[in-house]
Amino acid sequence: MATPLRSNRDFRLLWMSGLFAVLGSQMSALALPLLILKETGSAVQAGTVGTVSICAVLITMLPGGVMADRVERRRLMRVCDAGSLLAVTALTVAVWNGHAPMVLVLLVATAGAVLNSVYAPAAFGLLRAVVPPDQMGTATARLQARTATVRLVGPLVGGALFGIHEALPFTAQFLGLFLSTVCVALVRTRSAAHKKAGSVFSRDELTAGLGFLWQLPYLRTVLLVFGLGMNFAFGALTFTALAVFSEGGRSGLGGGFVITCVSAGALVGALLAPRLSPDRHIRALLVVTCWSCVLTAGALAWLSSPLVAGLLCAVCMGLSTVASIGFLSTLLVVTPEDRVGRVQSAASFLSSIVQPFGPLAGGALLTALGPRNAFGVVGVVLAVSAAVMTLAPSVRSGAVPPPASPAAPEADAEDSDAPGPHEPAVRPVPDAPGPREPAVRPVPDAAGPGAL
Repeated sequence: MATPLRSNRDFRLLWMSGLFAVLGSQMSALALPLLILKETGSAVQAGTVGTVSICAVLITMLPGGVMADRVERRRLMRVCDAGSLLAVTALTVAVWNGHAPMVLVLLVATAGAVLNSVYAPAAFGLLRAVVPPDQMGTATARLQARTATVRLVGPLVGGALFGIHEALPFTAQFLGLFLSTVCVALVRTRSAAHKKAGSVFSRDELTAGLGFLWQLPYLRTVLLVFGLGMNFAFGALTFTALAVFSEGGRSGLGGGFVITCVSAGALVGALLAPRLSPDRHIRALLVVTCWSCVLTAGALAWLSSPLVAGLLCAVCMGLSTVASIGFLSTLLVVTPEDRVGRVQSAASFLSSIVQPFGPLAGGALLTALGPRNAFGVVGVVLAVSAAVMTLAPSVRSGAVPPPASPAAPEADAEDSDAPGPHEPAVRPVPDAPGPREPAVRPVPDAAGPGAL
């Protein structure tokens, strides 16, 4: 009988590690652009930090997955933690001394983004070794609930600390990363691929994760339609709602309420996921989520109430979160152990690559067509995606893993007697990713791994 998650020591440590790391990164994500604005008075320079970070994440995401399949994952996470602590320490000291050069800020933000690209697939690989497959859905839901809660609280705490002294949010981030590092250091389970990946910059290795996803029609369809199409359209939808209900920038109350509702929807979805068994009802969740987004776009074209808009967007985000939890747990179970890092980073890459363009498209539509027509066009894109998800045979069939290849001997002698559950037999579970919370943070977990 598997150990309950509440009694699983290593899972608790990973959960707490992520809590400290994400809380710190959320506080600094709000404080960093405020610091740059205070130092330089330039909104362009403040925006540059976010752009550089996003580009660094996208460029290093696939190599990070390869690295996670080459090096023992717990060890790799420790190295990333040490690098993040060094970067945050440099920034914190500079701010306490009264001057943080733009070059230092860019270096710290870039280092954090790169380290996070390596840390995330390693953390998911370690999670798979720590949690048995029949508990993966519950574990993923608890991680998502923790992150959604921190995203609601972190920016508020960071803003309050910045108001007292501009160095306090970065000091808090340093403390959070230090505690996160301690938690990872205490984890006993080790996770190393039985067959190590090749060169980090090999074309075959960089595309191995994408190739695996392409082999399974279910994963391919869901990632392309629900991960790219719906994520792009929902980003345009939420940005358009933000602009419309903020009255063109004259008031932030209505738009801020909509964004808060979206974050609250993500939290509620993560809390409800264990009760809804998303792995058993994933196709229904996918279809309902898609058509809910379509109905929301249609409603926003005719309604002018931010209260209704916020509640509708919260419902869409909650449903999407439940479906995403099911997809992630399925991905971890179906993926061969020696490719979990590359596959996870490839799935994240596909779902993230269009995210920066959703708000841009929403703004362009709003400027060219006006609110009603902009919501209408977004609704059409959502409807096409919803129709594909409803009718595609590959979505109905679910995720069927490819034939497993014989396992090679373990490559790292240090991990031959690693404690913790053995790798489970791969079993198919039908599931999905999708619309995400709007990227209101200018820096994606800058200056530190976002943990799990």
